Amino acid sequence: MENNKLHILIVDDDDRIRDLLKDYLINNNYIISTAGNAEEAKEKLKYIKFDILILDVMMPGQSGYELTEEIKKTIQVPIILLTAKGEVENRIKGLELGADDYIGKPFEPKELLLRIKNIIKNKNKLDLSSQHFVGQAEINLNKMTINFNNKIRKINNAEKKVLIEMLSNPGKTFSREEIGKISGINQERSIDVMVTRLRQKLESDPKNPKYLQTIRGSGYVLWIE
Repeated sequence: MENNKLHILIVDDDDRIRDLLKDYLINNNYIISTAGNAEEAKEKLKYIKFDILILDVMMPGQSGYELTEEIKKTIQVPIILLTAKGEVENRIKGLELGADDYIGKPFEPKELLLRIKNIIKNKNKLDLSSQHFVGQAEINLNKMTINFNNKIRKINNAEKKVLIEMLSNPGKTFSREEIGKISGINQERSIDVMVTRLRQKLESDPKNPKYLQTIRGSGYVLWIE
């Protein structure tokens, strides 16, 4: 990500709105990609890791609701829905499907900018400089160490990235595909090996993990006491 700028994908079939938001957000120091429908968006998501998605609800083909539901099954990325449907039930539907925020049309671009900033602030609220505990294991993300029973073990950058996401979302199941995108590791076997290494650093009995558990057919979840 160039100069730590956030990369946002705008998905809207209305060229005018898409271009307006693109220009406005570029002027506010974001990197912007666009798609005119769900299929274009999914193609871009195969190759690019975005920081936020902005989806129009009413699109030809797959709707923003359906796209949100599909994306959230494999990728944990903040989603803001845009729609002319302002009824409470429509807003609730979007949030239930996994959207992080919802803006009714028409809206001021500045409002969208503030919503983006709030989402990023909440996403980044995990304090990397502080210590975190998983059972008796003390994790220091800044020093990239885990202290368990007074034995200090180092973690690598991929393990750190995965721990940040899991500590930020305790009790949430992460698929292997999602962990692969977070860590930069592509092969499923390598992902399983990394999880095994983390268990050896976090668990008193790595073969029967209490905290970093496998959810059969879904992926992995981290529980925090």
